[in-house]
Amino acid sequence: MKHIVKIMTLLVAISAFWIGLLQTSIISHSYAWLLPLYFIVSLGCYGLLMVGVGLMRFPTCPHEAVLLQQDVIEAKEFLKQRGVDVGSE
Repeated sequence: MKHIVKIMTLLVAISAFWIGLLQTSIISHSYAWLLPLYFIVSLGCYGLLMVGVGLMRFPTCPHEAVLLQQDVIEAKEFLKQRGVDVGSE
């Protein structure tokens, strides 16, 4: 519940700032109308950057890899017992 309050507060603040820019002549009126679009594009770029950083810093888990390989071997044996061709190793 706290996150939704933070998000709503941020959206209200950004909206108030944008409406204020539209009401005043600090920034050209034609540029002020494009600010939400710039904000959405910037948010998308930030999201892609965070995904990229997360992938670069993705931790390796050797223990989990061993467990996954054991699960794959068990699944292949189960399918072979059922008569399914699982290919060669």
